[in-house]
Amino acid sequence: MLELTVNGTTHSVDADADRPLLGVLRDDLGLTGAKYGCGEGQCGACMVLVDDQPMAACITPLGAVAGREILTVEGLACGDHLHPLQQAFLHQEAFQCGYCTPGMLMAALGLLKRNAAPSEPEIVSAMQANLCRCGAYRQIVCAIREAAGTVATGPEGGVVR
Repeated sequence: MLELTVNGTTHSVDADADRPLLGVLRDDLGLTGAKYGCGEGQCGACMVLVDDQPMAACITPLGAVAGREILTVEGLACGDHLHPLQQAFLHQEAFQCGYCTPGMLMAALGLLKRNAAPSEPEIVSAMQANLCRCGAYRQIVCAIREAAGTVATGPEGGVVR
């Protein structure tokens, strides 16, 4: 039995420590925001934050994240209030089909937790692990820049969820 803390809630999961985190999130916990894309950690569709660091859930073994803080796209909004990144993605129309959007949001949040005011080259660099089949990259960068200007920062400069 492994304990996972996902979006602030602790779950006991009876699963092999080598099982990919993505399967547990989607199949066992019903959190389907993280998507299966390539299965090799190369596309970013399954991106989640683990202790505020972006990780590809499709290749992350469950045992590696037990006891750590996991944040999925479902944990961003607060009730009916969208997270500033989600709002900026809507405002900038930073998606078309939406398949990559959860992973993009999580990678962007990971960036903003490290750097609350990233430059455009820093945004582009941080988003390299995320692919968008629709080619909405320009809008995605604009959305992250917009959110960077509105996201509240905590006492150490980190983004407040």
